[in-house]
Amino acid sequence: MQRWLPALLRRAAPGGGAARLFASSSLLFDDTQEQFKESVRKFAQENIAPRAAAIDASNHFPRDVDLWRLMGDFNLHGLTAPEEYGGMGLGYMYHCIAMEEITRASGAVGLSYGAHSNLCINQLVRHGSPEQRLKYLPKVLCSPRICFVLSLCFARAIVFLRTMKMLTASICLAVLYSCIFAFSMKLISGEHIGALAMSEPNSGSDVVSMKCKAEKVDGGYVLNGNKMWCTNGPSAQTLVVYAKTDLTAGSKGITAFIIEKGMPGYRTTPLSSLDVIEHEHMRFYSFLVMLLMVLVHDYRFSTAQKLDKLGMRGSDTCELVFENCFVPRENVLGEEGKGVYVMMSGLDLERLVLAAGPIGLMQACLDVVLPYVRQREQFGRPIGEFQFIQGKMADMYTSLQSSRSFVYSVARDCDNGKVDRKDCAGVILFAAENATQVALQAIQCLGGNGYINEYPTGRLLRDAKLFEIGAGTSEVRRMIIGRELFKED
Repeated sequence: MQRWLPALLRRAAPGGGAARLFASSSLLFDDTQEQFKESVRKFAQENIAPRAAAIDASNHFPRDVDLWRLMGDFNLHGLTAPEEYGGMGLGYMYHCIAMEEITRASGAVGLSYGAHSNLCINQLVRHGSPEQRLKYLPKVLCSPRICFVLSLCFARAIVFLRTMKMLTASICLAVLYSCIFAFSMKLISGEHIGALAMSEPNSGSDVVSMKCKAEKVDGGYVLNGNKMWCTNGPSAQTLVVYAKTDLTAGSKGITAFIIEKGMPGYRTTPLSSLDVIEHEHMRFYSFLVMLLMVLVHDYRFSTAQKLDKLGMRGSDTCELVFENCFVPRENVLGEEGKGVYVMMSGLDLERLVLAAGPIGLMQACLDVVLPYVRQREQFGRPIGEFQFIQGKMADMYTSLQSSRSFVYSVARDCDNGKVDRKDCAGVILFAAENATQVALQAIQCLGGNGYINEYPTGRLLRDAKLFEIGAGTSEVRRMIIGRELFKED
């Protein structure tokens, strides 16, 4: 077993009760997976669940605690990443388990976690070059300022030993080493946040019709265009972005890029005079921005385009603007013109992992309903004794368990190298639609209490609906399944 896993499992707490209802099945998980599930459940219930209502009400990702770093310390971001990059190399079964338990605690945190760990990190794992993986994935050992100081000492020592001119050489080496240490080793630790930008204001389901273009120039590309509905966009430091390098080639003209916060021309705020930068000065300006970020350790930027959503509130979502954004050639993800393969193969696994989110929401609905129907009395007895309520509970339980079995069987196939496009579309179609119905049943079981915001059922319904829209609508998923079945012999 991978070296990180035992430490995770030692954190699992024994015990049971309502919080563990239907959390596992011997038919789905082996003993190690059961223990992993329990450890993530305990982590999520202690660190995320108590903040779920406030996240929804404030429409902000938690600010009183750094959940990204906490999840990174718990080794949840790199479940599919190789161990040499600080990941755990566990595969999609474990990734789905983590997605289920985090979403069970908070749909908004679960969605942001999925965008970071799957849509960004997993794409870099699957399609990144060794240099790109080394730059963006591994864990950081210390802060940029510490890196700068240590690098300065290291450089001065080298200079002293070689009797060179100390000041100029030491500063150059210090900047070099601090940039190497500070601007790599981030995503898996959670110090940097990842995102994916694919859809556009006029290109949602028909994503191949995107208008964002990347013009090839000396040393790289210049991106111009807009991206919409970007989960984690306001806070992301590393984004996988799709743009057309050939507007006449259709799907064969799409290329995937790795965009970094600080690249001139990329912003989430309205254009200001400071953004007007001549192309020939872009590289020098980018270097100055990166150096400044090393010195002040400032990784934040604000957005005036954050979207006010019905559900998944607190999972920050925004529009992105690229205006003459220069991207170095080495930031192409995969090959030029092969972005549609990166995109579509990534969508298959995105749908699988995100399908575990509705399972977490269905489990959360039962976590609310079952204790309630045991305690709430009408006509002199608990309402859970009435057959109509028992029928609703039976439907909720059956929807949950059938969805869970489907998702984890497909996850096991993917871990074994069998990625089936229709199955990946099928699991999120089935789980998402079931989750919406289960949330409606949960509200009905609570009656008037289900309709007020003191109870979480309204939030669970609003969160569940997103999974019928994101990662391809239910209609698109049905189209994919039907098309794949028609093509089979």
